[in-house]
Amino acid sequence: MQRVVVIGLGIFGFNIVKNLFENGFDVIAMDKNKEAVQRIKEYATKAILADGMDKEVMDLIGIQEDDVVIISFGEDLAAATLITLHLKQLKVKNIIVKAPNEEHKLILEKVGATEVIIPEKVIADKVAKSLISPNVLDYLPLSDDYMISEMAPPNSFLGKTIAQLQLRSRFHIEVIAIRDVLSDNLHMVPPADFVIKDGEVLVVIGKEKDIQKIK
Repeated sequence: MQRVVVIGLGIFGFNIVKNLFENGFDVIAMDKNKEAVQRIKEYATKAILADGMDKEVMDLIGIQEDDVVIISFGEDLAAATLITLHLKQLKVKNIIVKAPNEEHKLILEKVGATEVIIPEKVIADKVAKSLISPNVLDYLPLSDDYMISEMAPPNSFLGKTIAQLQLRSRFHIEVIAIRDVLSDNLHMVPPADFVIKDGEVLVVIGKEKDIQKIK
């Protein structure tokens, strides 16, 4: 299992550590705030009270190239930038950084962050999409146009086969899987005669504007 090092234990960092640890990951949590380290102890492989900007501490941890390092600070761009630079010097391949805005994101990407997350933007996008397309349960963007979405089928879909729905010709989308909510069984690439039933979720691929047409 890949090791993950999380530096900064605010709300975002705490929940990342807890979720990963509960799913079997080897997680090292670090913060210079004693209370934050105490809170995370039972949810991490190791909780370290230290300043992430201290190169000696980073060296003592023995961070490897294949480790995933997540930097989670508030608006402290200087700290996030210095740590990112140090990790880049250590040849760490996966450096994920939390940023408060697009300007910080641009700077962090320039100094070597492999992924920069703006949580507020991600949540705002999800809330907006849930209002625009209430039946879309989750989505994964593939490009500026295309996405994979999990969606609850409208009542008009129930009892009909995929062939009868004519989703490709009517909406320009493809059903790539169907998931049974109760059993969590996944039917990959369902045949044309597959009948859509209540309690099932469609996994579709297509352009966002086309997926939004299905109400």
